[in-house]
Amino acid sequence: MELFQTHVISHRISGTSGHLLRIPMLHDFKPGQVVGLGLKDIYPPRIYSIAGSDFKTYIELLFDERPEGLLSPRLAQLNDGDDILITKPFGTFFGNQEPAWWIAGGTGVAPFKSMLDAGLFQQKNLIHGVRESDNFYFADDFSHALGENYIRCCSGSKEDGCFHGRVTSYLEQLPELPFGVQFFLCGSAEMVVDTRDVLIAKGVAFDRIVAEIYF
Repeated sequence: MELFQTHVISHRISGTSGHLLRIPMLHDFKPGQVVGLGLKDIYPPRIYSIAGSDFKTYIELLFDERPEGLLSPRLAQLNDGDDILITKPFGTFFGNQEPAWWIAGGTGVAPFKSMLDAGLFQQKNLIHGVRESDNFYFADDFSHALGENYIRCCSGSKEDGCFHGRVTSYLEQLPELPFGVQFFLCGSAEMVVDTRDVLIAKGVAFDRIVAEIYF
């Protein structure tokens, strides 16, 4: 993958372990696509979903720092103005104006924030699952746009306004699911596979499920 040099506009902490990098928008993209990020001495690049943009000057990237990782601990140390390498956006996990359910685990909510910024939130439901309630990334944005169609699931503790349990548990207790809509899943491999199994068991057709796994 070809890498282009750019710089960090800003770097802020989100939740207990999340990091949000804002960098210049070098190329057009479709909301929901990903980019590869790297540093001069780290190759190949690691893949991250675009987590927001003004679609003119910048994009944002959300990630959790993984102490055992090769790149994320280094990204977590970047300061405003530091150099960073990025690929052109790519991928087919992108939204549209059609009715859909967005289902995310942890930082898997990132592509849905990009879709939200693009105005693709009409007729959408978002179910976001986390372990710690501090990690409902972009909660204010989603709550404002989606209202009661924004469902938070917290497995680690009981919180007001949250379903106590995993996303799969929330789906299992629903009496029925809508048909004729697409279900977009983004999260860890375990989360995506388990959620897909629940959806299919409740009658959702396999071809109505679009999944993206992060590692």
